[in-house]
Amino acid sequence: MGSSSFGLSFPLGVMIVVLCFGCRGLLAVASVVGFERNYKITWGHVSSLDRGQTIQLSLDNSSGAGFASKLSYGSGYFRLRMKLPNKNSAGVVTAFYLTSRGRAHDELDFEFLGDKEGKPYRVQTNVFANGKGDREQRITLWFDPTSAYHNYKILWNPYQIVFFIDHTPIRVYKNKVSIGVNYPTKPMHIEASLWNGDSWATDGGQTKIDWSQAPFTAYFKEFNIDGCALGLSSNHKAPDEKNPDCYSSKFWWNNRSKYWRLNSQQQAAYKNVKKNHMYYDYCSDLPRFPNLPKECPQ
Repeated sequence: MGSSSFGLSFPLGVMIVVLCFGCRGLLAVASVVGFERNYKITWGHVSSLDRGQTIQLSLDNSSGAGFASKLSYGSGYFRLRMKLPNKNSAGVVTAFYLTSRGRAHDELDFEFLGDKEGKPYRVQTNVFANGKGDREQRITLWFDPTSAYHNYKILWNPYQIVFFIDHTPIRVYKNKVSIGVNYPTKPMHIEASLWNGDSWATDGGQTKIDWSQAPFTAYFKEFNIDGCALGLSSNHKAPDEKNPDCYSSKFWWNNRSKYWRLNSQQQAAYKNVKKNHMYYDYCSDLPRFPNLPKECPQ
C-alpha cells in the first residue's frame, strides 16, 4: 500500500532498488487515492477528513468503529499510516489486519493495546492459518504512536509474512508447509477497527476503560493498496482478471531475490526488536505449549 521501500540504510546494491521504489512512491504522491476508492465503512463512528485523505475512528461507550477493503487479495504488501488514541487509553484496542471468511479462516493481525497515561503502547501480532491461531507475540513500542503517524505494514508472499513498523521488521513467519505447518493462502481483505478490549487488553483485563476520557480516536491515512486482487471481499468474485496467480513473479513483492528473506540490515533490526522490545512469544511459552508448534525453533 503506498510506497514500497523497505528502508534507507541498505547496502548499495539494495539502495538502487530502494531508490527506484522511492520513485514509485514519489509518483504516487500526485495520485494518492482517497478512502472511497479502495475501502468502505463497515460499522460505528467513522469520520472522513481532508476530503477523504484521512479517516477518523472513534470509540465511546455506545460503539467503536471499523472499515474494510472492498476487494480481497491473495498476496501483497499492505500498509496504513496510523496515529493511535492518546490520553488514558487502557483497554482500548486499535487493529489493522488481513482476514478471510469462514470458520477455517486465515488472518494476520496488528493489535495495538492501549494503557494508562504515561505507560508505553504495546502491540500484539498473531497469525491464523486454516482456522488455527494462538501464535501471539507482543512487543513494547520504542516510540509514542499517539504523537505522530507511523507506517504499519504486512508483507505476504509465497515464502514469508513480515510485519513492519516503519522500516523495522518486528515479526517474521516463514512458509514451512514442507514440515506440516499451515501457511495463510486464502483470499483476505483488509480491516481496521477501534474497539473495547478491556476484558483482556490491559493487565490481563484488570484495567478497564475510563469512559470519562472518551471519545478515543484513531487516525488513518494513505489508502493505496499494493496487492493481488482476487475479488469483492464479500463473495470473492474475480474483478478484472480471472484467477490471477498471486504468487507470480510479475508482482514486485514476490521477487525472490529481494523479498523472500530479510537483508542484513533488516536482520539486525529484527534481532534488536526481539532482544530489547519483545516481552511475550508463544514459542517460548512452555507452560502453554509443552510441545512447541512445528514452526517454532526446536
